[in-house]
Amino acid sequence: MTPERLRALCLSFNAAVEEFPFNAETSVFKVLGKMFALTDLDARPLKVNLKCDPQDALRLRAEHPDLIVPGWHMNKRHWNTVTVDGALPDRLVRELVEDSYDLVVAGLPRADRLRLDRP
Repeated sequence: MTPERLRALCLSFNAAVEEFPFNAETSVFKVLGKMFALTDLDARPLKVNLKCDPQDALRLRAEHPDLIVPGWHMNKRHWNTVTVDGALPDRLVRELVEDSYDLVVAGLPRADRLRLDRP
């Protein structure tokens, strides 16, 4: 997956925005102020931090030990750092980004979740 496709994927979700709260290089993708992805789109290899269910995080790390590791500078129980250099299928990367977004949305207050459901 290219950096452009990763950015487009992250921004394709309802109410998703890209911000740069840490520095000019680090893209932080948020939904209603809550982060669901963090990446340096110019880094090689391209990596992205994604929120993950703790049980799924352990399984994914075991299945892809060189490509999915505990989240760098993040809560290791809930975040993975995923190497997005083409070794993982794009379909899996898309699923992981979508799962991260969905987990963050699920943690939002009910009123905010309802706002997201409206066109």
